[in-house]
This record gives sequence, structure tokens and C-alpha cells, in this order.
Amino acid sequence: MKELVLIYGTTGYTGALIAEAAVAQGLHPIIAGRNSHKLAPLAEQLGITYRAFSFDDQTATDHALADIAVVLNCAGPFAHTAKPMAQACIRTHTHYLDIAGEIPEFEALLPLDEVAQKANIMLLPGVGFGVVPTDCVAAYLKEQLPSATHLTLAFQAEGGVSQGTAATILRDIHRKGFTRQNGQLVAVPAAWKSHRIDFGQGAIQTVTNPWRGDISTAFRSTGIPNIETYTAFPSVLQMIMKTSNYLGWLIGSKPIQNLLQKQVRSQPAGPTSAERKRGYTRVWGEVKDSNTNQRVTALLRGPEAYDFTALTAIATVKRILAGAVSTGFQTPATAYGPAFISEIDGVELNHMATA
Repeated sequence: MKELVLIYGTTGYTGALIAEAAVAQGLHPIIAGRNSHKLAPLAEQLGITYRAFSFDDQTATDHALADIAVVLNCAGPFAHTAKPMAQACIRTHTHYLDIAGEIPEFEALLPLDEVAQKANIMLLPGVGFGVVPTDCVAAYLKEQLPSATHLTLAFQAEGGVSQGTAATILRDIHRKGFTRQNGQLVAVPAAWKSHRIDFGQGAIQTVTNPWRGDISTAFRSTGIPNIETYTAFPSVLQMIMKTSNYLGWLIGSKPIQNLLQKQVRSQPAGPTSAERKRGYTRVWGEVKDSNTNQRVTALLRGPEAYDFTALTAIATVKRILAGAVSTGFQTPATAYGPAFISEIDGVELNHMATA
């Protein structure tokens, strides 16, 4: 039985953070990526080994995964890495995890469900803050109101962003995303709706975040046919999102994108440990039965988003190593149920109201 863990993409901010947290929790992962010169210093620092390989070389990739029990893919953009790594995991009978958080990355892996089942492996994308807390809140609310026809999810995060997160937001800000209507994905622009939500300290303005992976995963987890997702973005970013509906051609142009990405690269790699310690996250969710107008609301409080990602990702790896596996494509809630999130240190889930 294979027992080794490989974390791919540890030369990035979040991947390195997860590798450090994994070692601190007693795991001995193998770190991996394309560049051995960048991997070596972190491997030496943590006292673990590394493997350098690229998806361009299928033979090398399969050889690198041959003795691995579970891969945790932290290498973004996941639109480029998720599917080839998942396919490699299927070929080598290796469980696949990643920390993706946007719709296309989940939808791209769904067609691999049947072949993953035949390979007796689990494909579980989105094991970070991207969808674990929201997916578990969605499943919890569905349990409270099984007849729910509408689901609304929102989050607030304080503590800073990494270069990778900022680059993704700015890259996609001019592009349409999706909402879920009557079970179908419907294209909508950024910030197409606003909603004032109380995350525990008074109502604040949020806007629709149509790229959120919950539009995909929460539908799989709950079967609720109508889903909207909101985020408490800074006011300046909310304004840019709304402006992009009219000036998307300009914001998406190569000169402007190059300028924005250059600005991103000039910033720190991500929040410092002190900033993460001061940070926090809040997830708000509500389900509604449109036939009876009954509503149920819940609020989750948790640690800063990057620390949250490390905690949920490592907890998932440990579950797999312990044999807790459901084969094929899974979401966090279909794999481990809504109670999974309550097992994470620093997380509190409260039933707020029923009406």
C-alpha cells in the first residue's frame, strides 16, 4: 500500500506554507515542482526530499508519482495544471487533491469521474479555503432545510492576499463568470448584484463573485438548483468590477493586463505570519424554500484564509492516509460531510436563524 504524500507547487507562496505546516504537524511530504534549484532550499530547510518534473514529460511525471499515495496540487493557474495532474494520478492510481477555487477548474475534472472510479482513486479539488468552508456550510444548511430551492453564500476575508491570488483576480476581472439558475450555469458579469450581509459586526456591502467554485461544488453537494455567491471585496475593487462590465475590453487589453500584473509582482509574495495571525475569515450562508418562503441562515468564523487553506488541505491528506476515501470526483462535503469543517482548529459554525 502506497503511503507517500507529494505536494506539487511548493515554490509558490501557498504551496510553501502548506509544506511547512505539514512538516510541523508530523508529516514528511515530498515537495515537487518544475525547478529543482528553487525546490532544493525549501527541502533542505524542512528536512525532506524533493522531485522536479514537468507535465510536458508524461513518462517523468508518471515515474515521479508511481510510489505516491496522494498528490496535493498547489501549482496555479489550476486551469493549466489541474487536468494534466489529475490524469497522471489516474494513470498511476494516486489520489488527487488541489486548492483550486474557481468554476472552470472543477468543471474540467467532472468528466474524469468514471475513469477515476475505475482507477479506484478520489479526485477532490478545492481542499483549501476556496471551497471547503463554503461547501460545508452549504451542506449543513441543506440538512436544516432539505426542501431548499435557493442557496446564497458569501465570505469576508481579512489578512492580505498573495501574488497568485491577486494575479488571478486581476486576470479574470473583465471576464464573465456564472450563477446557477434552475440547475444550469448561466453566464453573468462581475458584481452584477449587490447584497448587504452581516458577518457578525454589522451589515456590509458585498457583490456577486461569479467565478467562485461554489457555483459548481455546492450544486454537486446539495442539489440546490439556484446558487449565488458574494464576496466582501474592498470598495475600490468592487468599483473596478462594476466598471469592467462597461470597460472590460480596456481592462482585459494586453497593455493594461501587463501593467496590472507588473504591479502584482512588485508586491510581497503574500501576508507575513504576523498579518495572518491578525487575519480572519467569515462565511455566511442562507437557504430558502421558494414554495414556503422558509429560510435558514448560518455563520462560520475561521482563521485567516491562507492558514485556513493549510489546515483543511492537511486534514484532508490525513484522512486519505487513514483510508477515508470515496472514489471518483468528490467535493469536500460529499467526501467528508458538513461536520468536517467543525474539526478544523479555530473554526466555529453557528446556526443563526430560521424563519
